Amino acid sequence: MTVTDDVIDILLPYFGDLDYLRLAVESVRAQTDGAWRLVCVDDGSPSMEGHEWIASLGDPRIVAVRNEVNLGVARNFARCLELSTADWFVMMGADDVMMPNYLETVRRATLRAPAADVIQPGVEVIDDDGIPARPLPDRVKSLLRPSTRSGDRVLVGEAFAASLARADWAYFPSLLWRRASVSAQGFDASYDVALDLALLLDVAMAGGVLRVTDEVCFQYRRHARSFSQATATSGLRFEQERRFFQHYSELLHARGWHRASRIARQRLVSRLNAGAEVTAALVRGRMRDAGRLIRYVFR
Repeated sequence: MTVTDDVIDILLPYFGDLDYLRLAVESVRAQTDGAWRLVCVDDGSPSMEGHEWIASLGDPRIVAVRNEVNLGVARNFARCLELSTADWFVMMGADDVMMPNYLETVRRATLRAPAADVIQPGVEVIDDDGIPARPLPDRVKSLLRPSTRSGDRVLVGEAFAASLARADWAYFPSLLWRRASVSAQGFDASYDVALDLALLLDVAMAGGVLRVTDEVCFQYRRHARSFSQATATSGLRFEQERRFFQHYSELLHARGWHRASRIARQRLVSRLNAGAEVTAALVRGRMRDAGRLIRYVFR
């Protein structure tokens, strides 16, 4: 087991679903790099079971916190950030899994890129049962993600913003963040479904650096019960994305990044995703949802 003095904070906001939570926590405890602190923040789950299980582990590296009231996604992320003390942190999903080499991989990346603010490692997508999967959204992400065949890729300035405005190919729960860079921006509660992309664009506009590496070390779970998928089905996600991209198109234009602004305004991949949901809604006979989604595609 590798141990250094440079502890990385793993922030784990959660609400319910103890089975996935157990897997997430145990994957952190199985890291080959032992210099970590895990901060688990229960956002007022109906049951105390998850909080009590975490507290019962008796691991001094694990902190169990429970919010008295439900704060919601953005405010709970902000609460997690308040509890972080390390120079680097991960905002892990409670249904995701770190491979044993995750911390070693991202730590090596920070050593190769001391000026980086965000590290995106390689990610494997899994389904509800933990089986590797390649659904359409993730095939698109892999096509639009910057190529790392010849080594790490570094994105900065308008290229950073334009790449992610075209398609959010990043996997937020797998990202390693420099805490100082995120603390200067914060989480915007206006865009729960685009919280991750908003933060990345804010960091880009503040002069931040994103480094992309190809070593796979994280498993991202994509399943029908996820917040993202639930809001996509209802159309809420796309309506919020419309407002989000309009807002950031204006910010990017004011910054003088006209190409990135144009890409954000077009929101092509968001429209294509909504179009795919139209087909699913029609197949299931949800005509009202289909109509709402069609309006988004052409609005």
